Parts: sequence; C-alpha cells; structure tokens
Amino acid sequence: MIDAALHQFIAALWLVWLVCWIASARRVKAARWVEPIFSRLLHLVPLAIAAILLAVRRPLPAVLTQRFLPPSLAAAVAGAILVALGLGLALWARWHLGANWSAVVTLKQNHTLIRSGPYRVLRHPIYAGLILAFAGTALAIGEWRGLLALAVAVPPLLRKVRVEEKNLAAAFPDYERYRGETFALIPWIW
Repeated sequence: MIDAALHQFIAALWLVWLVCWIASARRVKAARWVEPIFSRLLHLVPLAIAAILLAVRRPLPAVLTQRFLPPSLAAAVAGAILVALGLGLALWARWHLGANWSAVVTLKQNHTLIRSGPYRVLRHPIYAGLILAFAGTALAIGEWRGLLALAVAVPPLLRKVRVEEKNLAAAFPDYERYRGETFALIPWIW
C-alpha cells in the first residue's frame, strides 16, 4: 500500500515538473540558431521511449516488468527522494536560465552565459537532475524497465552535453575559463 502511494507520489512529481516546464517555456528569447531537426530527434526520441518505459507497464514484455530488486520500502523511499532532488535541481537550473532556456540546443538573441544558482558548480544541471530523476524512478520501480529507461535516457543527454559544450565554446570567449571552474554533471567527478 505504501509502495503504491510512493509510486503515485513519484508520478505526481514528474507531472508537476512537466507542467512547470511547459508553462515556463513561453517566456524565452527568440532563437538566433536552433539545432537541426535530426540532431533534436537523436535526444527527443530516446527520452520519449524512456518516459514511456517508466510510465506504462501493461503492454511491455514480461521480462521488463520483472523485478531486479526485491520489493522494498527503503528502495522506494530512496528512489522518491532521488526523483524529488533531481527534478528540483532541473527546475532550479531552469529558473536560473530564464529567457535563455530552450528544450533543444539553441543560441538565443542576446544569449548570456549563466553562472548563478546551480550553474556556479555544474555546467549542465538540468541534465544532471534528469539523470538523477530517471535513476530514482528506476530504483523506486525496481523493475528491469526502469533500468532500461535509464540506459536509454543517459546517452542522448550525454550527447546533448557535448553538442552544447561545442556551441557555447564557439559563442562565448570566456566559456573555456568557465569550463575549467565547473563540473559538467557530477560535482568533484565530471
């Protein structure tokens, strides 16, 4: 019973995050350059597949709904905490980006290099938060579909990091210095 409530709580966290994400997308600067559609699809399609794996259980093959972890309240609570922390980090970072934000790799008109909030430590806190939230959801679910979703979600986010790093370095002369002062995704590691 508590396990089901935690799963509903996690679903609610993702839903609140999505609503905030969509609502804040209306207040952004005009784009000066936008990532080509094929490049966008290389991260949007896998992320959509990962979200479906986490959200939908019924039509999946039985092997994906088998547990890799025994049912555990501790794992479900730990997973819910990771989801809350990850989505909270992503929203905090989104708030600091303000009008510079975009769902795809974009260079905005009058784009500025943000160094406040989580950007003081991480160059890509939104992706770090999403990876943490995917990992937390996988832990809370405890089924192979959760690990598969994580495995599907991480590579396109890492690719997006590389694409953004290249574009930001070209757009901002001081980006290399900023890069040397911060971590990409994980403090004190990478």
